[in-house]
Amino acid sequence: MVISIGIILGLLALIVIVFVNTSPEFGGKASPEKLAIYNTSKNYKDGKFVNTNAVNLDMSLSDIGKTLIAYFKSQPNTIPDTNISVEKIDSLHIDNYKDRTRLMWFGHSTFLLQMDQKTILIDPMFGDVPAPHPMLGSKRFSDELPITVEKLPNIDAVLISHDHYDHLDYGSIIALKDKVDVFYTPLGVGAHLEKWGINKDRIIELDWWQEATLDGVQFKCTPAQHFSGRGLTDRTKTLWCSWVIKSGTDNIFFSGDSGYSTHFKAIGDAYGPFDLAMIECGQYNEKWPDIHMFPEESVKAGIDVKAKQMMPIHWGAFKLAMHPWTDPVERVTKKAEELNVSIITPKIGDVFFLKSENSIPQQWWIK
Repeated sequence: MVISIGIILGLLALIVIVFVNTSPEFGGKASPEKLAIYNTSKNYKDGKFVNTNAVNLDMSLSDIGKTLIAYFKSQPNTIPDTNISVEKIDSLHIDNYKDRTRLMWFGHSTFLLQMDQKTILIDPMFGDVPAPHPMLGSKRFSDELPITVEKLPNIDAVLISHDHYDHLDYGSIIALKDKVDVFYTPLGVGAHLEKWGINKDRIIELDWWQEATLDGVQFKCTPAQHFSGRGLTDRTKTLWCSWVIKSGTDNIFFSGDSGYSTHFKAIGDAYGPFDLAMIECGQYNEKWPDIHMFPEESVKAGIDVKAKQMMPIHWGAFKLAMHPWTDPVERVTKKAEELNVSIITPKIGDVFFLKSENSIPQQWWIK
């Protein structure tokens, strides 16, 4: 019996090793030339990227075991009872658009933004499961997307906040790579894109507080408090970030993934006020309070960055924590009302405009 168990464990270990070393999902590694550049960053120490403040990224074996059991265990209300319906949009309606700034949410943290006659994708995750294999994660809450990635028209720019699977999806990048002009990423993430066949000339990597401009639209890479990694040995080998997106008339903040900290006020002081701030408010747990915000903290972050209007994100598409799936939006809405913060909660696929007078939440998640 002991020998049989040993053989089974050995085979499982071999399968994992082969999968990790052969699957393209895990991405690439930085070249020596890139590593030399990273070494000049104050956010890079001893071969790894670091947060500004001390953050504990390690859980005990006991907590890891409890978390895995809880994640895969059937729990009430962590996923919707029925498929979430989404609003649909036609590719021509996107391709021919030249008017004022507007956005469309795909659920979780994926957006299509049209600003100053530019079409921009933010954290384009169009896959069904945010994991390197379908068996390793839970399925998207909606059977359909507002538009399939194949039907999207040419994209001027893609912004990526970090390399976790729910933000950087291999299948989505493969489907997008021939229709995107430029990819903007934090330091290190470009290695994944190059591994997946994107020419390095179309990839711009930025450190925190660095900027790039595309025909008058500014992309500013700003701090976040999080971590990175796609495999077993590459934790914090790439940088994570938030983004400021600014045209001549409009100013938007996208938080990426982040715990609550002082960087939000620093960003607000440097680049605020913002017409809209999309701020993460889901996938939290008391076991990882430093790397994801609780909804009440998300509202505080919106105030810190000086947002005129806030939209809660990082919810509504996937189960990545054990809280009820509507808990993020219910709690963030309640806190926003208490603090008199203007909040919008559009349905997945709704097209909404910047500086719109309609700030009344659409409580579409309520049956």
